[in-house]
Amino acid sequence: MDLKQEGIYDASTLGSGKMLVLGFQHMFAMFGATVLVPILTGLSVSATLLFAGIGTLIFHLFTKFKVPAFLGSSFAFLGGYAAVKSFGVELGMTESVALTYACIGVFCAGLLYFVLAALFKFYGVRRTMRFFPPVVTGPIIISIGLILSSSAINNCQANWWIALLAIAIIVVCNIFGKGMIKIIPIILGVIGSYVVAACFGQVDWTNLKEAAWFGMPFQMENTAFAVFKNPDWSFMWTAIIAIVPIAFATMIEHIGDVCAISSTCERNFIADPGLHRTLMGDGAATALAALFGAPANTTYGENTGVLNLTRVFDPKVVRIAACLAIIFSFCPKFAALIYAMPTATVGGVSLVLYGMISAVGVRNLVENKVDFTNNRNVLIAALILVLAIGINYGPGSITFGKVSLSGLAVAALVGIILNAVLPGNDFHFTSDYASGKRAEAEGKDLPEEFRKPLHDDPKYNG
Repeated sequence: MDLKQEGIYDASTLGSGKMLVLGFQHMFAMFGATVLVPILTGLSVSATLLFAGIGTLIFHLFTKFKVPAFLGSSFAFLGGYAAVKSFGVELGMTESVALTYACIGVFCAGLLYFVLAALFKFYGVRRTMRFFPPVVTGPIIISIGLILSSSAINNCQANWWIALLAIAIIVVCNIFGKGMIKIIPIILGVIGSYVVAACFGQVDWTNLKEAAWFGMPFQMENTAFAVFKNPDWSFMWTAIIAIVPIAFATMIEHIGDVCAISSTCERNFIADPGLHRTLMGDGAATALAALFGAPANTTYGENTGVLNLTRVFDPKVVRIAACLAIIFSFCPKFAALIYAMPTATVGGVSLVLYGMISAVGVRNLVENKVDFTNNRNVLIAALILVLAIGINYGPGSITFGKVSLSGLAVAALVGIILNAVLPGNDFHFTSDYASGKRAEAEGKDLPEEFRKPLHDDPKYNG
């Protein structure tokens, strides 16, 4: 199959110069959301950027360098950080000390990924994936984009003309552009709207002028290691109990993200390299980041949106973005340049990318032919969507004792439970799930597990 003719590009067709530009595009796509988490929690922005890059490289190592995913800051743990920080302050701790205990909880949450990965490996993906069919993962992916959309709208409201300019540049370049222009619409939208905003005096350069060229991304006193000089074991266990359950939601979100990336790239990453590897990569990245005072990592929907828009699926591009993130984490002046980016520019770019995430969720449902004439499927999808969006824009979270779960977490758990207990779960995981079409077209064999029938009953034989 001629990939270029199909609108799909890789390193061999692009060259190193264009790959570097595409790497910058992926870094810009993840930057706004990634640095927002430390801003909201009080963690180090530079450490966040450093371990987003390192975590992405770790993920690629675990996944045999096959999955073009970028790992950035997870928003799912915001409630956990806030709860632990608030409780720590009540006990007389400073916010920074309380946050280090929260990081220990996130470290333990990262280790939980390895438990689920072991279940996938031991029981097999086909049996385990019966709990995560498209009727569950599709609405979760849709919800992720819709939940994020409010932040995009809020940012656009800072200056709708600048936001609309960013959107217009992206649309025009992607639809009417030729060659390189067609596959770097995001970075062109950022640069174009940024320059126009600067010309109209919409950019504050004060912090950029004052920022140093070089600085260490983190201080040891702000890492989890500092806690063990004089630990409060009781509070540590409280932090672990409060944060670890959140990992159940983020692991489900991870499965949805891998399905979205698979669907976008038309490769079955669930089969090869396997969900057990993607989970271990995500868990290892999260655990390492937490130890050094950075937020939990997660596969980033923004970058999936870039993949979908540019049709450049080569994982090398994402690894270039990771290396750039590591390099620039040592440069406070670069961080200041990004901080100076107009809010409306971030909003316009985000509006496109978040919409692409939800569109991938719809595509996941359509390509896997989910039957919505079946009331069972309608109920599951309806409850996932309503709970995820309703809780997010209502109370914000649901609290069970000291554990606070986001709307997405509640929706995911409800969807999985309903899918497991309601009769009629006839989902059968095959090599077609999450679009393995490209791999099959190229003649690449999938593992034996995905070619042989799971049951004697013909209806299960995919």
